[in-house]
Amino acid sequence: MPEQSHLTRRHWMKTAGALLVTGPAMAAEAVAAQPADPAASQASFGPLKQIVTSDLTVAYVEAGPPSGQPVLLLHGWPYDIHSYVDVAPVLAAAGYRVLIPYLRGYGATRFLSDTTPRNGQQAALANDALEFLNALKIETALVAGYDWGARTACILAALWPDRCRGLVSVSGYLIGSQAANAMPLPPRAELQWWYQFYFATERGREGYARYTKDFARLIWQLASPKWQFSDDTFARSAQAFENPDHVAVSIHNYRWRLKLAEGEARFDETERKLAAFPTIAVPTITMEGDANGAPHPEPATYAKKFTGRYEHRLISGGIGHNLPQEAPQAFAQALIDVDSF
Repeated sequence: MPEQSHLTRRHWMKTAGALLVTGPAMAAEAVAAQPADPAASQASFGPLKQIVTSDLTVAYVEAGPPSGQPVLLLHGWPYDIHSYVDVAPVLAAAGYRVLIPYLRGYGATRFLSDTTPRNGQQAALANDALEFLNALKIETALVAGYDWGARTACILAALWPDRCRGLVSVSGYLIGSQAANAMPLPPRAELQWWYQFYFATERGREGYARYTKDFARLIWQLASPKWQFSDDTFARSAQAFENPDHVAVSIHNYRWRLKLAEGEARFDETERKLAAFPTIAVPTITMEGDANGAPHPEPATYAKKFTGRYEHRLISGGIGHNLPQEAPQAFAQALIDVDSF
């Protein structure tokens, strides 16, 4: 796991909805985030686009000028592209080309072949993101995400820094390994991972398949206990879980972490590099909500993994795990700011 660091120097700068901390320091206080506009929360994207990679037909949405600086936004589990529905207009108005793909197993993204493993390991998802950029002939992009998307964004920044102009990662450095995941945690921390152990069983797989939307809604509530999302907001995203491969990819992701499912040999070298927990040198802003109910590391434990210009922002005001959707202005501003580093 990322080594712990001592607080060596602090430079605080208040902005709307955040306290910025440069260097390996943690915020002692925070400024309340501007709440998401309830009307904007039911905004919609333009029509879906599709592009083919080696494994997938990737469905994605795009906003902003085609000539703008590309920004790749990656969603998490169990969420979808609508986590960024209020982030995209802010970035588009600032001149960015915003690209938001459905991950494998979500929405209209589909595997090209029935024989391709429905693999959810971290290297597979990172490869999808890299191939997505390649298919669009994008050389460099700002990359950002939370949950699974933050892990993928961190991997891109760590292993392919020439493709990343900057990084915004909710909950910081999330690169993992099977060896690290084998280490037992204190009981209270293990309790937060209850669904990972549930998914390790066939009962769990069958339960998730039968109650996918109920399960996802529960995760939303536990991970963001102060987010008062509407039924319509949840239903809009829940459509993405109707993808025929959603359950298989989700279950494999968590079983692979515990070494209960095999990965693909073609990703072995990538996983070997990731198991060394490489540092990230590209300009980075990490973010955390003050009411994140999902498992997440403390900022001090990962600050030293970022060796380039780095800031951490604590977003207060009851902001949970799905930070882009709960505090879209703060998330968009972080991307604009990291682009200026």
